[in-house]
Amino acid sequence: MATINAYHIRDAEESDVDTLLQLIIDLAIYEKEPDAVKATPELLRKNLFETPYARALLAFAGTVEAPGEPVGIALYFFNYSTWTGRPGLYLEDLFVKAEYRSLGIGKAFFNRLGAIAQSKDCARLDWAVLKWNQPSIDFYEKRLGAKPMSEWVGMRLDESGIEDLKNLV
Repeated sequence: MATINAYHIRDAEESDVDTLLQLIIDLAIYEKEPDAVKATPELLRKNLFETPYARALLAFAGTVEAPGEPVGIALYFFNYSTWTGRPGLYLEDLFVKAEYRSLGIGKAFFNRLGAIAQSKDCARLDWAVLKWNQPSIDFYEKRLGAKPMSEWVGMRLDESGIEDLKNLV
């Protein structure tokens, strides 16, 4: 584990696209899916900054005045709850490099995300975690007080499945 005296979190900027992509690749390797990343600098630029469909926070070792290496990412977007009639914040990915874990960076990300959710009047902050990722599950349940949503099953259509919807009658 690394020792750092300071770290800071800030909103990602368009000039951070290469950093964002590297942290996404690092996350994919951690999640045992190194070939799953299809994101490119162009796609990140378009979908995080030009459109923007999602937003990202970055954590850096060091201070705002003297930033060090990038050590983490939280990528999120807003959704809407028909039941609450209010927006929600969905955390798509949170990743902290292994050597920087247990230093409070994950908690700081959630602190920042909570503040963003409150500022947008969000009724919920949701995310998913891989079943095998017990250290993260423990952190979410024990430190954050998060509740697993065992009554829900995640569903997904990939691009070919979306295309196949054209044939649905």
